[in-house]
Amino acid sequence: MLEKPQPTVSVIIKALNEERRIAVAIESALASLGDIDGEVILADGGSSDRTVEIARSYPITIVQLNSVADKSCGSGAQLGFQYSRGRYLCLMDGDMRLHDGFLAAAVRFLDDHPAVAGVGGTVIECEIASLEFEQRSRRNDPDRRPGTVTRLNGSGVYRRPAIESIGYLTDRNLHGAEELDLAARLRAQGWTLARIDHPAVDHHGHTENAYYLLFRRMVTRNACATGEIFRAALGRPYFWFVVGEDNNTLLCVLVAAWWATIGLVPFVVGGISAMAAGAGLVVLPFAAMSLRWRSLRYGLYSVTAWNVYALSFLPGLIRSRAAPANWIDSSVLQEVAPAIRPHAAHRTATGSGVR
Repeated sequence: MLEKPQPTVSVIIKALNEERRIAVAIESALASLGDIDGEVILADGGSSDRTVEIARSYPITIVQLNSVADKSCGSGAQLGFQYSRGRYLCLMDGDMRLHDGFLAAAVRFLDDHPAVAGVGGTVIECEIASLEFEQRSRRNDPDRRPGTVTRLNGSGVYRRPAIESIGYLTDRNLHGAEELDLAARLRAQGWTLARIDHPAVDHHGHTENAYYLLFRRMVTRNACATGEIFRAALGRPYFWFVVGEDNNTLLCVLVAAWWATIGLVPFVVGGISAMAAGAGLVVLPFAAMSLRWRSLRYGLYSVTAWNVYALSFLPGLIRSRAAPANWIDSSVLQEVAPAIRPHAAHRTATGSGVR
């Protein structure tokens, strides 16, 4: 019996309550496939709005988590991966628009660089009204520039053999930092990641007040991600890579030391001096960050965010973990066969396709 031909690319869109953007995301994915044999899979985390209803009007496969307890940043891409068949996997969020030409350029790059597991492009942040995204756009992040990178935040195209060599795509237990975890596991197997000088996606992030967004991240456990990825890496060969690349780990340690120092002041210094020293220690990081950013509001937000992530570290560290490679309980809401052209089927059958 002949095996079914394998599509070249599976575009996996992970989404949760993205009714405002999901149509654009899906249409851009379908348009990007163009002459590329492929499929689009919407991995829905249990949307309560019209996300799935809107998605049903497109020729795509839709899968959805069966349990709210499985909802996380890491489970989204893994959910789509377990239903995918493509030789390459393009990951994007439901609030993104895939740029024309990027998918084809990424596949060509991976064809030409067999040691590279995944490739990204330029992520264009379209919403910078929020203080956090405004501040993020001003950071000097080398992983956002073309060349070899440590991780592919936001979106990327990965080769399936690389993912299969590490057992699973993204860790279902992580409520954030899943791209760093993925990069660490790939690196441990000798793979590299790269970014090319080509627009990849437009990203429409959160527009809420930055402090409300911090509160939401505590409620949704996204702020627990630092503790979660620390635990996931414990005892693994890539542990020190994760600790070294995740700045939030160091920040949590520094914040804990700051708290401890403030708490020890009354036992070391007495009277009015203790109050003055304590007040000075409280104000110091706010003043230092305000000077660094040359902005009081940036300074206040930065230190507030540090405290939120530090408070959430322990809950993330002690949270129980499910086996990340296990099948995620889910349902197929709509299934569409991949578009396979005759020439692609021939390449697959003769073994002369992509490495």
